[in-house]
Amino acid sequence: MNKQTGLILFAAIILTACGSAPLHKDEMRSTPAPVIEAQTTPLTQPKRGGYWEGDGPSANAPANLDAIPNAVPRVEPLHRFANNQYTALGKTYTPLTMLSKFKERGIASWYGKKFHGKRTASGEVYDMYGMTAAHPTLPVPSYARVTNLNNKKSVVVRVNDRGPFLRERIIDLSYVAAHKLGIVDNGSAEVLVEVESLVADSNSNIQTQPIGVADSVIVTPLTPATTLPISSESSATSSNVYLQLGAFRSQQSAESFLARMNIEFEGSGKHIELYQKNDDIVRVHSGPYPTQDEARAVAEKLQLRLGFKPFVVLH
Repeated sequence: MNKQTGLILFAAIILTACGSAPLHKDEMRSTPAPVIEAQTTPLTQPKRGGYWEGDGPSANAPANLDAIPNAVPRVEPLHRFANNQYTALGKTYTPLTMLSKFKERGIASWYGKKFHGKRTASGEVYDMYGMTAAHPTLPVPSYARVTNLNNKKSVVVRVNDRGPFLRERIIDLSYVAAHKLGIVDNGSAEVLVEVESLVADSNSNIQTQPIGVADSVIVTPLTPATTLPISSESSATSSNVYLQLGAFRSQQSAESFLARMNIEFEGSGKHIELYQKNDDIVRVHSGPYPTQDEARAVAEKLQLRLGFKPFVVLH
C-alpha cells in the first residue's frame, strides 16, 4: 500500500453578496469573516491508489504540465443553482453562500479523462488540464490554495464542481493540479483544508452582473425502501422500478453527479439516468430492476460497497 502523503489546502474564496447584487470590493474588506470549523474526516489510509481503469493522462496531453499557470482569484458572482442544498448518496449537503473561513481535514483525490469534456455542477466543461477542483460545500465558484506538506509544492485551483461523495474524500482535484502536487500516482492523499476570504487585485476582471439569493430547495426525503409494499413479486412492471441515488435543484449539478455515478457503476450493466416529476427536483436513478425485491437486494450490496443505501422508487 502506498505511503500516505500529507497535504495542506489553503482555499481562498472570492464571493459576492448573497443578496440581489454582488459585494463591492470595499464592502468585502469590511465584512467580518466568521470561521466555520468543519468536522474532521478520519485520516485513514486511502483505499485505492493510482488511476481508475482507463483513466489518467490522454495521448495528446500538453508537453509541460508543470508550466500550466495557477488559477487567478477574481471576484465572481455565486452560481445561481450550484450552491443550493442537495442530496447525494444518502447525505444532504448545504453549500456555503457567504464570505467565510473554513477548515477541514481529510483525503484528496483527482479525476481525469473519464470526466474530461463533461459538464460540471457550474455548467462549465471539465478540463483535466485546467486548474480546477470539486468540493461538496465550498461556494461555486471560489478559489483554493493546495499545498503538499510532504514536498512543499502548492497550487491555486478554482472550485467549479461538486464532489467527491465516496471513500471519505473531501476534495477532487483536476488531473493537472494533482500532477503538480505530486499525488497522481497515489490517486489520493491526506489534506488539510483552510479557506480564507480574500479581495481580488484591483486590476482583476470584476464581474458585476447581479445575482439573486441562492434559491432554497426542498430536498427529497430519503425515505426507507420499506415504505413501498413488500412482496416477492411487486405489481410494478419490469420497466418502472429504480433506485434513487441523489436529488438536486440544479440540472447541471445533477448531470455532474450522473457522470460520477456512471464511472462508479461502470460494468454493472445498470443504466443511470436523470428523472424529474412535476416539480423542480432533478433525481438521479439507477435501473430499471425487474422487481422491488431485486432492487432492494442491489441497495443492500451498494450499502456494503459504497457506504450508502439508496431507496426504491417507482416511475
